[in-house]
Amino acid sequence: MSAQANTHAAPTTAVQDSEASAQPLLQIRNLRKRFSLSGDFLDQLRFKGGKLVRHQEYVHAINGVSLDIQRGEALCVVGESGCGKSTVARTVMGLIAPSSGEIHYDGARIDQLNSRQLLPYRKRMQMIFQNPYASLNPRMTIQQTLEEPLRLHHPGWNRQQVTDKVKEVMHSVGINPDWGKRFGHEFSGGQRQRIAIARALAVDPEFIVADEPISALDVSIQAQVLNLLMEAQQQRHLTYLFITHDLAVVEHFGTRVAVMYLGTVCEIATTATLFAQPRHPYTQALLSSIPRLDDDRPQHIRLSGEVPTPVDLPSGCVFHGRCPYANERCKQEIPVLQAQGDGTQVACHAVEEGRL
Repeated sequence: MSAQANTHAAPTTAVQDSEASAQPLLQIRNLRKRFSLSGDFLDQLRFKGGKLVRHQEYVHAINGVSLDIQRGEALCVVGESGCGKSTVARTVMGLIAPSSGEIHYDGARIDQLNSRQLLPYRKRMQMIFQNPYASLNPRMTIQQTLEEPLRLHHPGWNRQQVTDKVKEVMHSVGINPDWGKRFGHEFSGGQRQRIAIARALAVDPEFIVADEPISALDVSIQAQVLNLLMEAQQQRHLTYLFITHDLAVVEHFGTRVAVMYLGTVCEIATTATLFAQPRHPYTQALLSSIPRLDDDRPQHIRLSGEVPTPVDLPSGCVFHGRCPYANERCKQEIPVLQAQGDGTQVACHAVEEGRL
């Protein structure tokens, strides 16, 4: 009987393991974030038509973003400055509370957790910030900077265990352990970013949010840091949410790409598909701006119209004021992401209706 029971149990376990591996590591559902520009309550009071009214104004940074990030992939989020990329990154990490929406990590909802409840997830989720000159504490040595997360997440470790782990992670990012007694201001930008990467890797995370980690570095150093991140992904089986505005980096680094415009996601596709066949008009314009040495007559798409602001969002599709394919429906109805035959998701009425 026991042998028969084991025979029946094995397929069930295999199915469960398959379902667990198929589940996205991170799920973002209809995420929204707005920031008030109106100050406190007294600052919001205005006289209008002889009456005292309350006037509130907001920056709508994220407007209904939904994303899935699979284990082991590098999802790159691209778009022009001010489109909400970094706000998404900080909201995912719990540094900013969302106005609405849900964030699920490994099947558990985390956006409503307090700092104490988030602590177990801090070890699994780490962040690399954009500016290595500001992300390191100037009053702490490099040794202290790297020891801090270890002492927080491994309170039972002794001094030797902490020291050995710091040496190991410094070696892994190409830093001499003898530099541990020095302070952050004694290093170059590239070295500081390596230290910041080492700090993120120290607790052996499985998911890393990298918010434009190479944009503040010299071009000669950017490739080194990017290769370091790719090597860490392979060796440690990391999953990345990679925020950038550099399309050349996306083409080299990303598994999939999400294109954002004014707080909304307009297209999601694999990297190869996006660069070979962009669907959304904004994605087409964005990719046409990349300089190509082999193109004798580059076909740059010049967008007309004014760029709207996140304070006063346009009705319908947020891109309709600059889109050459916009019609009356685009001005009235907000498009939603719809899957195409190749798995690409596009939020565009023109694509849906076959006009593009």
